[in-house]
Amino acid sequence: MSTPLITPGLVALDADLGTDRAGVIRALAELVVRAGRATDTEALFADAWARESKTDTGIPGGIAIPHCRSAAVTEPTLAMARVSPLVDFGSDDGPADLLFFIAAPDGADQAHLALLSKLARSLIKPEFVTSLREAPDAAAVVALVDGALSDAPKPASAPAAERAATAPVEAGDQAARPVLIAVTSCATGIAHTYMAADSLAATAKRLGVELHVETQGASGATPLPADVVAKAQAVIFAVDVDVRDVTRFAGKPVIKAPVKRGIDAPEQLINDAVAAIANPNAPRVAAAAGNASASTSDKKDANVGQSIKRWLLTGVSYMIPFVAGGGLLIALGFLLGGYNITENAGKIIVENSLANLPAGGLGTYLGAVAFSIGAASMGFLVPALAGFIAFAIADRPGIAPGFVAGAVALLMSAGFLGGLVGGLLAGGVAYGLGRLNVPRWLRGLMPVVIIPLLGSIVASGLMILVLGGPIAALMNGLNSWLSGLTGVSAILLGVILGTMMAFDLGGPVNKVAYSFAVAGLGAGTLANQAPWQIMAVVMAAGMVPPLAMALASTVLSRRSFTAVERENGKAAWLLGAAFISEGAIPFAAADLFRVIPASILGGAATGALIMATGVTSQAPHGGIFVFFAIGNIGMFILSVAVGTVITAVAVILLKRFARRRPVEGADSATPAVATERATV
Repeated sequence: MSTPLITPGLVALDADLGTDRAGVIRALAELVVRAGRATDTEALFADAWARESKTDTGIPGGIAIPHCRSAAVTEPTLAMARVSPLVDFGSDDGPADLLFFIAAPDGADQAHLALLSKLARSLIKPEFVTSLREAPDAAAVVALVDGALSDAPKPASAPAAERAATAPVEAGDQAARPVLIAVTSCATGIAHTYMAADSLAATAKRLGVELHVETQGASGATPLPADVVAKAQAVIFAVDVDVRDVTRFAGKPVIKAPVKRGIDAPEQLINDAVAAIANPNAPRVAAAAGNASASTSDKKDANVGQSIKRWLLTGVSYMIPFVAGGGLLIALGFLLGGYNITENAGKIIVENSLANLPAGGLGTYLGAVAFSIGAASMGFLVPALAGFIAFAIADRPGIAPGFVAGAVALLMSAGFLGGLVGGLLAGGVAYGLGRLNVPRWLRGLMPVVIIPLLGSIVASGLMILVLGGPIAALMNGLNSWLSGLTGVSAILLGVILGTMMAFDLGGPVNKVAYSFAVAGLGAGTLANQAPWQIMAVVMAAGMVPPLAMALASTVLSRRSFTAVERENGKAAWLLGAAFISEGAIPFAAADLFRVIPASILGGAATGALIMATGVTSQAPHGGIFVFFAIGNIGMFILSVAVGTVITAVAVILLKRFARRRPVEGADSATPAVATERATV
């Protein structure tokens, strides 16, 4: 029995469709419509051409795979044409004679998307392509496609097959073999995602490189286990869209390329990644907002606590751009228009223009504009937080219910805590609805109508009727407590936050402190500057470790550090100044039990000074480069400098006077970094 994805009526052999790429795609769309698999040729063509305009779909070997998702498609479909003359689809090796048009509905189910993806992967197999070129008729083509899908691995086994691709290596060579991770993803997640994964895996096996591949496509994505991510020495991102949960790879050397390069030039990408391992100046994966690093476990192994943490951190990472842009614009508004701009901004914008400036002149007018835009951006803080928490739980169907729940949290004055709860509720409801076994005719409506509607009703209804009031009361109490902190209690809070920021240099503890500060930033006002003070503590303390390592390794005691560490120290100056705590990670990795305690001393001191002197920051990131958003910039700089000197001196003293002794039972061949502990 032939696969329902393709029938003889969807095959055109030795057809003359012309040489114009757009005309050929339109002809393929007509073929799908004539077969009763789509309702509108022009709508299907428009969606396919929009996809083609983003990235060429030609691949080596004379093949092209134009593809799209479209509301005009009623059933997942594959159309195939063997053409003469050949058509240029942008492949490096010339025009194509085999064309595969993949058309998927907007709400295609996972099983059909997985089959379409498997077919795309078969097209990089020379024997399969040769058989298609030699097929005598349409029925033979259908049989070949059907056979390819039947012989393909089951969907459940695909992630395991993709995770590792290695060539046999002798035991003595095991340690020298590079270990890489690749992530592949394209705009539609149907064809190029999986073809690039297979191409990279096959090439890695031939080169003797250990490669673990994570496909983030339409048929699902299973994150690589945390231990695999931890041992990887470099990362390849062959993607046309954002990598999901990118902070798992923070700090690793990275090679970025369009997904099509994973198909066309896999060997070059792998060689570039191997070279980046030994290059201290190679680009590296940045953590969310430059200082937030998170690790993700395999979903199957993650417990409830780990899953909740991952969901919350995803929401915070997507929220940060709203806070960053809005906070800096508000600070710029204060700089240009003065601190009374909060009361006059709306009136100034309504009554004035560039041709009719207010009494304060151009500066006041531009300050009002900047403040108003920033305030609008900050208004998205809680909805974005809730929306992307729900997205982390339920993928795209969770976004709308999450945003609505976040907006309701604002309506109920429940603040960011209400956004957290609303996002979890919306994501949970959307996830549950998405797992319902509904009739086939209803599947296309689920992600775009049913789930957003019911998810919004349930999550937001619970917020209004049950949870919003208590959460609002809790938020008011928290704000009152923070606003009332003075003297010793405020300084103690600064010490605690400074310690957390220096404890793991972008790890989970650092992330908690940073998320706490960013989530509360929008609650700051001229009358209640406590949230801004907390933000200043977190940013200043996070700058200390990399600046201290730079000072110690390049100025105070160069002999105490290796040549590689001294090179890293040069880069750490800029990283620290920009509030990128990961700049100290190379030093901590080489000497954990000296660098971390020293960093904690400096971070705690800086946090105490910031709180004691009332320094504020309305910007969530940027370090010294957002000086205009920092209140009492002189004390901010002095506090960072004091913490930097304390940490630098402490790490030098520890290196000189703290003895190293081997761990009992350690193998003498094991590197010293892994087998020695510091003891005074």
